[in-house]
Amino acid sequence: MAKLLVVYDQPTNKEGFDAHYFGTHIPLAEKLPNVKSVQANRVLGVQNSDLNPYLVVQIEFDNMEELNQNMGSPQGKELTADGKNLMEFISKPPTIMIVD
Repeated sequence: MAKLLVVYDQPTNKEGFDAHYFGTHIPLAEKLPNVKSVQANRVLGVQNSDLNPYLVVQIEFDNMEELNQNMGSPQGKELTADGKNLMEFISKPPTIMIVD
């Protein structure tokens, strides 16, 4: 498995962020070719950290090759481009990690 994890800090405008993220961004992620799952989880609490996360998103693929191919696909480019639209609701870009 290869998973793309995206961690968003607390948005400056939660209502606007949620509306765009769940109404536009998640549906774009779900259209990625060969995506196995897309999960968005609100962070309810954090321990032993100075971080203030709001949302953790996991996009799962069978392997790293598929992840790379999908992010380079027209759907992946559309998803990446839409990420810029989220910047009006957050104060800094999200943290992005690739894990297995």
